[in-house]
Amino acid sequence: MKNWNTILFLTGIYLLIAVFCSLFLKHILQRLFKCVRIKIEDYVVKILHIPVILSVLLVGVYHIYCLFNPFQRYSFIILGLIKSLIILIWSFTFFRIVRELARRKFDSFFKTGKLTADFVILIKNLSYAFIVIATISALLKIWQVDLSPILASAGIAGIAIALAARETLSNFFGGISIFLDRTYKVGDYIILDSGERGEVVDVGIRSTRIKTRDDVIITIPNSIMANSKIINESAPEPRFRLRLPIGVSYSSDLEKVERVLLEIVRNVPHIVKNPEPRVRYRQFGESSIDLELLCWVDDPRNRGPVTHELIKKIHKTFQKEGIVIPFPQRDIHFYKGN
Repeated sequence: MKNWNTILFLTGIYLLIAVFCSLFLKHILQRLFKCVRIKIEDYVVKILHIPVILSVLLVGVYHIYCLFNPFQRYSFIILGLIKSLIILIWSFTFFRIVRELARRKFDSFFKTGKLTADFVILIKNLSYAFIVIATISALLKIWQVDLSPILASAGIAGIAIALAARETLSNFFGGISIFLDRTYKVGDYIILDSGERGEVVDVGIRSTRIKTRDDVIITIPNSIMANSKIINESAPEPRFRLRLPIGVSYSSDLEKVERVLLEIVRNVPHIVKNPEPRVRYRQFGESSIDLELLCWVDDPRNRGPVTHELIKKIHKTFQKEGIVIPFPQRDIHFYKGN
């Protein structure tokens, strides 16, 4: 009778603790975090609610069983099942938290540019792998499984696999460094030191894919990308500075040339108004006064079409305005000999 009174008393205590934890999570925790200016998401509290209550109740069962130990012969199995159940509950809970964090933060990270979409996916997958490994290790320890022979065999096999897959591992860590350094992201326009130029269409764990202006996909291992000089034309601003060299004759009115060029630029699509286009005279050339038309294109992809349109308009307008674009000439004189 005394034992039953103790069991009922402990059961009531643990039920009260479970109710208190439920009220604490629902009504007190969020207010407490707001007071100390720490932000906690509502869905995290909701996910933690049931696991906390179940854990309290299972700890209560574990405590009561250890006090009275009614089935000594099966104690190892029963207590192992209780501890395993607690481990599995929290493993599943952490899975849900990681999944919800990745799903809800995916868009905000991508829009603000703090993290790329691929990096969010990478963090989620690495978190899943860590949870699985930690869960298996905890369960094996609970059931007193000796891992020494397995680890010894795995060590030998791991060395062989590492030697065989060193290139894959190099690409993997190269991908990690690209994600951390944020050298480029999907949608950026980049130029490699080897001369390849195009839009980044995919950044994977093993390789990066670039789409060239010829609509050809180039796949480059991340180990090479991590050790290459990369020019990112889309960073830090997506616009691209276009320099168009032009030469005019020495007899030209330079003020008029500058005014005509700036007027032409205002009517060409994809050229941004801020920063403003400008003309800079560079040098006295052999046959012309050399200058550059400087303007900013809204996207590096439009550099070719804008250059094409500018050259056509400048040639047509210069002919109309009587502005001469000189070209090298040679005068040949023939002398009649005596």
